[in-house]
Amino acid sequence: MSTTPHTQPHPPHREPDAPRDLVGIGIGPFNLSLAALAHPLTELDTAFYEQRPTFDWHSGLLIDGARIQVPFLADLVTLADPASRWTFLNHLKARDRLFPFYFAERFHIQRAEYDAYCRWVAASLPGLHFGHQVDAVRWNPERDVFEVDFTQLDTDGEAEALGRTYTRNIVLGIGTEPYVPDPLKPLVEAPAVPVVHAADYLTHRDTLLAADHVTVIGSGQSGAEIFLDLLRARPAGREKLHWLGRTEAFAPMEYSKLGLEHFTPDYTRYFQTLPEGVRDRLVTSQWQLHKGIDTDTIAAIHDELYHRTLHCGWPDVVLTPGVQVRTAGRIATSKVELHLEHLQQDTRSRLTTDAVVLATGYRERPLDRILAGLDPYLRRDSSARPRVDEHFRLALDPSISGSDCHIYVQNAERHTHGVGTPDLGLAAWRSATILNSLTGKETYPLPTRTAFTTFGLDQQSQPRIPHARHAQVLTPLVDKTPERRS
Repeated sequence: MSTTPHTQPHPPHREPDAPRDLVGIGIGPFNLSLAALAHPLTELDTAFYEQRPTFDWHSGLLIDGARIQVPFLADLVTLADPASRWTFLNHLKARDRLFPFYFAERFHIQRAEYDAYCRWVAASLPGLHFGHQVDAVRWNPERDVFEVDFTQLDTDGEAEALGRTYTRNIVLGIGTEPYVPDPLKPLVEAPAVPVVHAADYLTHRDTLLAADHVTVIGSGQSGAEIFLDLLRARPAGREKLHWLGRTEAFAPMEYSKLGLEHFTPDYTRYFQTLPEGVRDRLVTSQWQLHKGIDTDTIAAIHDELYHRTLHCGWPDVVLTPGVQVRTAGRIATSKVELHLEHLQQDTRSRLTTDAVVLATGYRERPLDRILAGLDPYLRRDSSARPRVDEHFRLALDPSISGSDCHIYVQNAERHTHGVGTPDLGLAAWRSATILNSLTGKETYPLPTRTAFTTFGLDQQSQPRIPHARHAQVLTPLVDKTPERRS
């Protein structure tokens, strides 16, 4: 039985200058999740804006056979409302693929299939405005609302019309952007030799396959998938591939059952209560929870390499972890020279290659540009980062928050909410949390406990155990050493 109303909403007539309840900026999976869960809430007037002409999710990495690292239940809505019409299973039913999926027995779907599911939702869900570039956000103190200025773009991406909308609340889902280390930025910006970020891999795949020697830099999942794809496409004995990583090993992603509990609402809430310095240390130390390589991908790479030894001897590949690129330059415009440093041996060497793929990850897009007009109202931490509360709201000056107007963020709060911030598995829960805050009621009932692990010793960190006897309360340690007589 559904936990929420599922009547088909009929948008009420609204005046052009009437403020909306919520405006979303950016339409990636996270804001698409929010839009899908907001869809049946007839009391909310929402609109979402996206600069791109259509939904697009890591299109350069939709490598054939590559799978997402979360189960299909981590779709846009299921973990908040499994009866929603926007579930992945309903997508399969609408495409007459439900029984084939049932027999396929796939808990982790292909990345291209997840993208197709999101596109299905985006094409069917009302209130999504693609081809709309948000230019500025301001606070209007006379009306106690936000002003959102946007440019409507034509099919060529050129400005077609200007517009403005008013809203009491905003949710930022502007996503991440490819990260290129400083020593390699000049190579990416120059023409000739292909030096591409993994985000654009499929766009340049044919060019990379034609190169005599290719180097992949980056020891995470994207680097592994790209190395495997290139390896499979190159002739045995003449692979001519280098795979370099800064980490000490091509390490597997932490995927144990209790390790996965770091991607639960329980851990997210716990992390948010920690001191800023502790949070910063944890974000750095927990890299293997989300930056490691799926064990199936590691196995596939080893299997492919081993298979090639059967008839052709050892393949012409070099896999070296613990290496950083110090500097890089072009040689006669036709090759790239990488100056490498081995971090354990403290040695340096040079590598000449014909093409480079930078699987160097992503960074949160800074909020400062889109929120430049609100900078005086933002409250920041000691590192000048926006403070985010437990409801995923930016901390704002009381002159705004006192008007019950808020700015929510999605995937811009790793420094306050931890390793699960970019994880698709928390998308529906975070969206439901935002909507509950927005409506001021439990519109989507959320679980009281989601992990067997209790992450803290204090009472506030211990979640309530539903429908069960409470575990014995932990007794604080007391120093029982008898006092010495004077």
